[in-house]
Amino acid sequence: MKKSIYILALSVVLFSCKETKTEETAVKEDTVISVTTTQFKSSAMEIANPTEQDFEVTVRTSGKIDVPPQNRAKVTTFVGGNVKSTRLLVGDKVTKGQALLTLENTEFLDIQKEYLEVAEQINYLKSEYERQKTLFDEKITSQKNYLKAESDYRKTKGMYQSLKAKLKMLNISPANVEQGKLTSVITIFSPISGDIVVMNANVGAYVAATDVLLEIIQTDHLHLELDIFEKDILKIKEGQKINFTVPEASKDVFDAEVYLVGKSIEGNNRTINVHGHLDESIKQQLLTGMFVEAAIVVDSKKGMAIPTEALITENNKYSVLLLSEEKNNSFFFKKVPVKIGEKSEKFVELIPGNQINSTSKILTKGVFDLVN
Repeated sequence: MKKSIYILALSVVLFSCKETKTEETAVKEDTVISVTTTQFKSSAMEIANPTEQDFEVTVRTSGKIDVPPQNRAKVTTFVGGNVKSTRLLVGDKVTKGQALLTLENTEFLDIQKEYLEVAEQINYLKSEYERQKTLFDEKITSQKNYLKAESDYRKTKGMYQSLKAKLKMLNISPANVEQGKLTSVITIFSPISGDIVVMNANVGAYVAATDVLLEIIQTDHLHLELDIFEKDILKIKEGQKINFTVPEASKDVFDAEVYLVGKSIEGNNRTINVHGHLDESIKQQLLTGMFVEAAIVVDSKKGMAIPTEALITENNKYSVLLLSEEKNNSFFFKKVPVKIGEKSEKFVELIPGNQINSTSKILTKGVFDLVN
């Protein structure tokens, strides 16, 4: 009999422990946050139903600030030399045709001497060719002599024109050379107006013909270069609005517009290039090469929304504080997970679910203070 009573008592204790453990688990899962009416008012908290708002349907992408190829110039020289002088630094503004630097090399003298020699030969060979042509026409000389004179003249003329073009590429005046004014120093001029963004020319240093001395960018035509994935390509049209940010530099949202859409899919990422025009008022705030995150507006829709400050974000998961009851001069809120859709500057779209609908009472102000 005593043994039976002992077993019964032990069973009751075990059952009670199990029930308590289950109850504790339930309390953990349904955590409720409470706040008194006094705290609610002093913290200027507000409760409201989700409202219907207009949202922009967007395609999100990334890219960079860039300029067209014709607005970017890499300055090189056709013949290497030592930098003789320059006063420019990165950030300086230059105009088209402005002298950038001077180079010195004895090779410049060799080219001029060769040109001068050919220039002196050309007059004699031209006269000889014309004389042989006249004699051949009058059947006084042989065709062989005439053809040789013609060949020598044309060959030398070609060399003369080639050397003359080379001098012009080096910014050396052929007329001065023909007058005997030779120089070992040439001047490099700016091909475009703009800002110097790369400067590799140090006084005294030797630069080869393939070296980039300076890089100049004309910032008047800054634009967006965006990469759109294949799945979104058919949604993109010219004239669509672009909202973009420069996350590493500013939280501001800037405006642009789709200007050109590429016609072929490129690379392993299967993307297409989209060219966006910037608003003139923001160009001075941006620099070439800046990374941007962009949203192209492809449509609009209405959706159930709450203010952005009412949304709780934790580890890429979203939730809201839903009013569960109000009693004893206190408000009781339940943390409810939600799914979100589009975002605007002030609102975020909520996807209707089992616990959230248009009549739900949600804490919209004071959420941050209460959660933390």
